[in-house]
Amino acid sequence: MPLYHAVVAEGRQPHWYLQGGVPDTLDGRFDMIVAILAQVLMRLEALGAAQDSVWLTELFVDDMDGQLRQEGIGDVVVGKHIGRMMSALGGRLAAYRAALTGEGDLEDALRRNLYRGDAPSAEALCHVEGALRARWTRLACLTRDALLAGDLG
Repeated sequence: MPLYHAVVAEGRQPHWYLQGGVPDTLDGRFDMIVAILAQVLMRLEALGAAQDSVWLTELFVDDMDGQLRQEGIGDVVVGKHIGRMMSALGGRLAAYRAALTGEGDLEDALRRNLYRGDAPSAEALCHVEGALRARWTRLACLTRDALLAGDLG
């Protein structure tokens, strides 16, 4: 699915880690991909594209399952890891939804979920917050077809 590949490619862009100070680790990359994925899921939701949202989430789970197995994590433990990842996705989706709709604070959500409580520099936090807000604005202009084709604005 072009949309999922676009989400992952965006989450792996060097600027998030270099200028944004997101830890360039497995966890940091997971958290950045989830931040982008959450925005895309919210846009699909706004478009009434529930089935596409489910499909995108299933691709995410399949990809994470494969990544864990590549890291050598066995069958018994993979399920537990996937459960924690899905819980993390749900929590972050709620936090980013609240922040991007004005019911919460995006800086706080980023500190908690992207930086996992560590204190990023003001410049790094400003870079990530600004880039995510700009992406959110661009996503709001996209149609379902454009999104599914992998256009993230």
